[in-house]
Amino acid sequence: MVGGFTIGSLLLILLAGIGAGFVGYAVGASSLVSYPALLAFGIPPVLANATNTVGVVGTGLGGALGARTELKGQRARVIVYVGIGIVGGILGALLLLGFDPTIFEHAVPPLILMSTLLIAINPRGRMEARQAARDVLERTASEHAASSGTSRAQAKQQIQPMSKDPWWLWIAVSFCGVYSGYFGAGAGTLVLAMLDLGHIGSFHQINALKTLVGFGANISASVIFICRGVVVWPAAIAMCVGCFLGSYIAPPITRRVPARIMRWAAVIAGIILTVDLAMKAY
Repeated sequence: MVGGFTIGSLLLILLAGIGAGFVGYAVGASSLVSYPALLAFGIPPVLANATNTVGVVGTGLGGALGARTELKGQRARVIVYVGIGIVGGILGALLLLGFDPTIFEHAVPPLILMSTLLIAINPRGRMEARQAARDVLERTASEHAASSGTSRAQAKQQIQPMSKDPWWLWIAVSFCGVYSGYFGAGAGTLVLAMLDLGHIGSFHQINALKTLVGFGANISASVIFICRGVVVWPAAIAMCVGCFLGSYIAPPITRRVPARIMRWAAVIAGIILTVDLAMKAY
């Protein structure tokens, strides 16, 4: 026994974490796997959510480390938006711990349903398609510029100054940060959609920024949960290691599996989970 868990239970949580990390990389919904897995081991909803927040930090760690290239030249924007995510994560965590636990239990089914709908709508896939079309146009423009004697740097689209970011975007990202600290399932997709609506950069740039915003919110919320003593550590560590491994092994596997299949599998699982939790809560 380790902290009330058998070795077998911790191995199962580790496996659930691997699945969560894989799903998080593939369709951006790691909590659809990790949160119900923790509930299945008898951890109360609020404690399960706090433990899950610490656990899924492993999913965002690799993405945060690999985001430097896409965000080159945007240091001020990164600092501001990550700061917004950090503050939002703190507020979300305090809201979770400050209200009656039954409020959270009643809020979880619609929150999971919202994240499931985000996966079904697939704003990330639409953004990737638009970016692919822009890349083709940029290559054509670069080739034309080279033939006419214009430098490639002049032909390349410049990064939009942060001063031109729409005012409402900061508010929207703030709400996303609060949501991430409070629950977080589908938060990454939600942040990505908001950044895309703000037209502040290419898909690759906003996807990297989204990763850092979510990572900041999860880290700050985790600190609050740890300070309040609401993290079930054996489960959190097993989940974190699993999430890291799952996100690490996902790229070569997802190349061989059609994205549509993975996406709809996640949608079906989300609907089943929503119904199951709603029946228990209501």
